[in-house]
Amino acid sequence: MSEATSEAHGPVDFVLIEFPADQLTGEVAPRLLDLVEAGIIRIYDLMVISKTESGAVEAIELRDSPVAQDFQYFAGAASGLLDDEDMQQAADAMTPGTVAALLVYENTWAAPFVAAARSSGGELIASGRIPATVVMDALDALESADAGTP
Repeated sequence: MSEATSEAHGPVDFVLIEFPADQLTGEVAPRLLDLVEAGIIRIYDLMVISKTESGAVEAIELRDSPVAQDFQYFAGAASGLLDDEDMQQAADAMTPGTVAALLVYENTWAAPFVAAARSSGGELIASGRIPATVVMDALDALESADAGTP
């Protein structure tokens, strides 16, 4: 790896994924670990938050909680980017009776591209994200339109 690549970082994103508290299946954590082990992402922070039906909010300790047991591998993933205000904002977005994972991660797959762009004088001047549901809906509509045309 060149020096420029080792100094470059990929974009850092966050996601808040909400789950019904009574329907946790344990499927998410192994897929997240797959992404980390493949070098696609690097986890900076992982906070699991519970919001009761009455609206009480609690950050769940990953090491000790049966609710977060599938994420115990990520216990200690705390860069300091998330704080109590972030937890409160996440909780405000949550539905009562749910558990959510607030995840901050680097898209490490992009680091070589970032390094190449920087060494060529490139500068990021805009960025955005299209939600997966919007993409899936657009592709479904395109597929339906294609199926309807002779």
